[in-house]
Amino acid sequence: MTRLRPPRLRPGDTIGFFSPASAATAWAPTRFARARAYLEGEGFRLKAGNLTGAQDHWRSGTIAARAAELNALIRDPQVRCIMSVIGGSNANSLLPYVDYEALQRDPKIVVGYSDMTALLLGIHARTGLVTFYGPALVASFGEFSPLVDETLAAFLAICADGGSPLPLGLPTPTHWTEERLAWESQTRAKLCQPNRLVSVGTGRGRGRLMGGNLNTLSGIWGSPYMPAIGRGDILLLEDSLKQAETVERGFAHLKLCGVFERIGALILGKHEGFDSQGSGKAPLDILLEVVGEPDFPILAEFDCAHTHPMLTVPLGIEAELDLDAQRLSLCEPWWR
Repeated sequence: MTRLRPPRLRPGDTIGFFSPASAATAWAPTRFARARAYLEGEGFRLKAGNLTGAQDHWRSGTIAARAAELNALIRDPQVRCIMSVIGGSNANSLLPYVDYEALQRDPKIVVGYSDMTALLLGIHARTGLVTFYGPALVASFGEFSPLVDETLAAFLAICADGGSPLPLGLPTPTHWTEERLAWESQTRAKLCQPNRLVSVGTGRGRGRLMGGNLNTLSGIWGSPYMPAIGRGDILLLEDSLKQAETVERGFAHLKLCGVFERIGALILGKHEGFDSQGSGKAPLDILLEVVGEPDFPILAEFDCAHTHPMLTVPLGIEAELDLDAQRLSLCEPWWR
C-alpha cells in the first residue's frame, strides 16, 4: 500500500476534536475548557465534534454516533488535524465505519494516544496514512504550565509547518511526572522528578516505527485493522494504571504471536501508576522475564506515554533507535 503523508499544520489551521470512547468533555468540563482555551490562545481554530459535552453511560455516544462524529471531521476540508479528546476502552468499535476513502482523498493529521491506538493503527492499515502517537485535547492540553507547554512544543516540532532536518532526533525531557490530581479541582502544576531513560543492550536498530498502547492492541490483533509487525520494525509499547499480571499477559501475548522474533528494536514508554502487586518489579523487568535474553535493543522509560510531558511520534515511518545515545531519530519525511 502506498504510504500517505498529511500536510503539516500552519498558523490559524483548524484542529477538529472528537470523543472516540470516553466522554471527557462531559465529565471533565473544567479541564476541557482550559485545554480548548490554551490551544486557541496558541493561534489554532478548534472545531468541536458533535458529541462534545455528551455522555452515554460508559462512552460519549453510540457506535454509530461516534463514527459519524469522526467522519464529519474527516470529510471537512477545513479541518487539518483530528485530535481525540482522550482515550477510553472501545475506540475499536468505530473501525468498520470510518470513511477511509475520504481520508485517502484528503490526508490530514490524526493524533491521540492510549485507546486511540486502535484508530491510529486501523487508519494506517487501511489507508497507508502516517498517524501520530501524541497528545489528546483534554488529557494533554488541560494540564498546567510548564508541562503543557513542553507537550505542545513537542507536538508542533513534529506536526507544525517548519523545515526539520532529517534525521530528526527526539529530545528527552529533563523531567517528568506521573502525579495524579483530581482534574476538576486541580489548581497547580504537577510535581516533577528528574528524567532517566534505561537501555538494555547496545548499538542501533533501524526500521519502521509502529505500535502504541499495549492493552489496546489486544482489541484489534488479528483483524484487518492491525498492521502486521514486520521484520526489523521498531515497536513502541506503553500503558497506564495496569497491574503486573495484566502487563505480563500483554507481553506474553506478543511473544506467543512471534513478535519478539521479528522486531529490530523496542521502545517501552513510562507506565503511569504501575501496580507491581508487591513484587517490586517494573514493566521492563516483566518484559525481560517474558522475552528472555533479548537479541534486539530496548530503550525503556520513553516519554511518549500517559505521563507528562509527552513527545509526539509518527507511526509508519523509518526511524532509528541508538541505544548508546539513548535517542530515537526519525529518518524519513512524515509530511507531504
